[in-house]
Amino acid sequence: MKTVTVNIVTPDGPVYDSEVTMVIAKTTSGEIGVLAGHIPMVAPLAIGAVKLKKEDGSTELVAVSGGFIEVRPEKISILAPSAEAATDIDLTRAKEALTRAEGRIQKKQDSIDFQRAELALKRALNRINVREGNM
Repeated sequence: MKTVTVNIVTPDGPVYDSEVTMVIAKTTSGEIGVLAGHIPMVAPLAIGAVKLKKEDGSTELVAVSGGFIEVRPEKISILAPSAEAATDIDLTRAKEALTRAEGRIQKKQDSIDFQRAELALKRALNRINVREGNM
């Protein structure tokens, strides 16, 4: 099966750079699957996991907190505000972030804090799910 180069980059630097057979990502309009030779496109990403299928049949997961995916026939680039490979996620820290976000949501002090807490909750849940492989 043909492969395509995938780069996942954040403002802090590269997170992933390898050859894969398929990329599955959650965009703001739904989930997409991309193979080598796909027509060019750009799409905004939602908070979610990027699944990277390797030639040997294994799958790697990377948690992204939004951003964009740019697809070209020979290369896929993902630009995200933050991204972590499943193996790099500190599960204890992610669970602590989840607890903090849940506490802020229960307070509901004002709409801005509520929206920020909701986003923090989604990011924490995403990181936990990616780390535990529940995607």
